[in-house]
Amino acid sequence: MPEGPELHIASRFVNIVCRDRIFTGKVIRSAVSKSEEVPFSAEAYTITAASRGKEMQLILSRHDDACTSGKSDAKKAKTSLLESLKILFRFGMSGKFQFTSEDELHKHSHLRFFTADKPPMVLSFVDVRRFGRWEVDADWSPQRGPDPMFEYQSFRKNVVNNLTKSVFDKPICEVLLDQKFFNGIGNYLRAEILYRAGIPPFSKARTALEGLPEIPPDTKVKDKMDLLHLCHIVPLEVINLKGSTGFNPDGRALDYEVFEKWLQCYYQPNMTNLVDSHGRTIWFKGPAGPMVPKGAKTRGVKNSKKRKSDSKADEPAEEVNTKKAKVPKSKKKKVAKSEENTVKEVDMKSNGRLTRRRLAQTVEKAAAATNNTVTTKQRHKATRAKPKSISKTPAKKAVAAKKVRGRRESTSSSTVKVNNTTTPREKKVKQGSNVKRRSTRRK
Repeated sequence: MPEGPELHIASRFVNIVCRDRIFTGKVIRSAVSKSEEVPFSAEAYTITAASRGKEMQLILSRHDDACTSGKSDAKKAKTSLLESLKILFRFGMSGKFQFTSEDELHKHSHLRFFTADKPPMVLSFVDVRRFGRWEVDADWSPQRGPDPMFEYQSFRKNVVNNLTKSVFDKPICEVLLDQKFFNGIGNYLRAEILYRAGIPPFSKARTALEGLPEIPPDTKVKDKMDLLHLCHIVPLEVINLKGSTGFNPDGRALDYEVFEKWLQCYYQPNMTNLVDSHGRTIWFKGPAGPMVPKGAKTRGVKNSKKRKSDSKADEPAEEVNTKKAKVPKSKKKKVAKSEENTVKEVDMKSNGRLTRRRLAQTVEKAAAATNNTVTTKQRHKATRAKPKSISKTPAKKAVAAKKVRGRRESTSSSTVKVNNTTTPREKKVKQGSNVKRRSTRRK
């Protein structure tokens, strides 16, 4: 996720590419974006940018020649105030700005500003994951505190004067992500700050910050660099890295290599990690602290494409393994039934016979178990084959014959002529005789 340094680098990038450039026309929003439309259109306007913590502003201002020609000084002052628009951006997980031609536009560019050049160039807000948002005609959020990098004195004062609040009863690693007090500090910055300060991440925040003065310490003495001062200088180090755009989730290897060498703690193999109560991973070395959440888990290091150098792309591709994949042991244990064994399966409902449909199903099951495909010829053979019956002993044959004979007798005795009428007593006698007859058969 882009943090304070990344948003400052983005604002610096916008100011560089938009310097001495005139933009024109409407601001176009993509159809899939959930943010609001930007109701701004002008024949000529300029763009400048500024950042504060995890927020960035674009200021669109009409060009002086287009909006103030033929007006008095008083009217020029009014129009200069009315003809400007602020757009407040929050980058989310993957937001960034790009300056490209129309042909090179990123497919995830969600807000576009076109220059008056021929062919026109485009400044676009790109967000692959679409967590980023913008607000039209909005100022800095009042829910976010001062910027630790460029409002350092106000930042220290805001933290020191609010240590009595219940927020500081939490672990220091979680409080460092609270944007009311640490605006611009994110996941990788908190790991680097706590590692340099030598503070366990799950120690109480009030204990770690108690006793710190409002006045910044002497920066010449390294031992006097307290936790709040590290919140000031560590982000500035990222900004001043040459040839780096800071932390970028989908950055290229050349951009990321300088930043990766700068990291001392975050995502390093010799460090350990734990998941805090907010589901974020904190990297550290040494003891975790007394406030570790119950059942806290660690997360493994994943190999990412951005951490691979471009030199690996020039290496020859690995040989493709043409060997057949090994069958897992669990599948080997399941012994496939052969067709002969499956034919012997009995459908008890059909009096010990395999129907043609049942026979075809068993053949298909056997083929599926042995990973063999059943051809149409095999299926037709199975359906045409005569159903096999199970051989019965003489005693069983006699019992079956008696059952058939008894059924015939019961059906013949139950038939009554239409003209004949029977009394209720005769019905009871017949029912009793039938019951006796069944009992004798069972014996």
